[in-house]
This record gives sequence, C-alpha cells and structure tokens, in this order.
Amino acid sequence: MIDQIHPNARRALRPARTVIGPPAASGRGPALLLTVALLLALAACRQPPADDAARQQRVAALYADYQPKFPEAPEIAPAQALERWRAGTLVLIDARSPEEQAVSRLPGAMTETAFLADPARYAGKTAVAYCTIGYRSGLLAQSLAQQGIPVANLAGGLLAWLHAGGTLVDAEGRPTRRVHVYGRTWDLAPLAYEAVW
Repeated sequence: MIDQIHPNARRALRPARTVIGPPAASGRGPALLLTVALLLALAACRQPPADDAARQQRVAALYADYQPKFPEAPEIAPAQALERWRAGTLVLIDARSPEEQAVSRLPGAMTETAFLADPARYAGKTAVAYCTIGYRSGLLAQSLAQQGIPVANLAGGLLAWLHAGGTLVDAEGRPTRRVHVYGRTWDLAPLAYEAVW
C-alpha cells in the first residue's frame, strides 16, 4: 500500500528534521548574536587583570569610585600605614565580617568591637580601619570621625596593603597567602596570594 502513495505524499509523511543553525529570518538572529556578544564581553570584564601592576591600578580605580561615599573619612596611604606599623605606632581595626577575618587579617589587627571597647587606650597611636578595598572601613572611619573618635581609612584596603608589600596572618597569627576578597569583583590581590570569597 505504501508503494501506491505518490512520491510527494511520502515526503509529507516523513518526520520533520531538526535544523541546528542560525534562526530563520525572523529578526531574532541579530538580537541573539548581540546578546551573546554582550555576555562574553561582560564575562571578560569580570576576569581579574593578569599582572600585579594592572591589579594594583584596578584597586586604586575602585577605591577612587567609592571614596566620594565617605568624604569626611580621614585616610592614610598604604605605604605610610606600613611605615607606621613597622614603627609600632599604628593600630589596625578590621572592619570585615568574622568569616573574612577567619581566613586572614593584617598582622596585629583587632576587631571593630575590640577597638570601640576602649578607644582611649590607643591614644598616641594612629588608628586605621581597613576592609577589602576601603569601602566599609571608609564608612566606619567617617562614622567614628563624626563621633569624635579619630580613625583613618586605609586607602584601597587590605588589597592596597598587599600591593604595597604588607603581609597577612591567619587566625593563629601565622603568615599566610590566603586572602578573603569579599567577591569576584575584588579578586585583585597580588598573584602570589590565593583569593577566596
């Protein structure tokens, strides 16, 4: 019986083929290609720079973008903070979360709570707050300045500290190369460090 069907009818009875390729001329092709291109460009932008100099420049640029949000916060440059830390005249205040602090911290740093329990105890030393990039610590430094408690913000945060030659310690005070960077955007530590978030 199938032999008696006209050849054109046989073609109509065949299952439809799935065609893989560009969409038909429905107008979606260019929009789809543009969407894919934009997603790839965004993914490329989220990749951290491949060298330390470019990472350091990115830290400085991000910090410069955040800085207007805390205009009354005094600040200190990482190189100056390192100099004072080495001289024993610097008090470091970690403004990050306990989860971040558990990974690593700047040597000798204390929590915000510990510092605020008795800020007068540190009179005669430069109190410096820090976080990953200087945003949260900038807000803290500004808030404390408004309360009459002198605390400077570490410009560029612990990322800038590391690029200036500073070091980190783990929860037991041992040197470490692990650093919590808060998120992918701030994965800008020197290449010698292992970033986590």
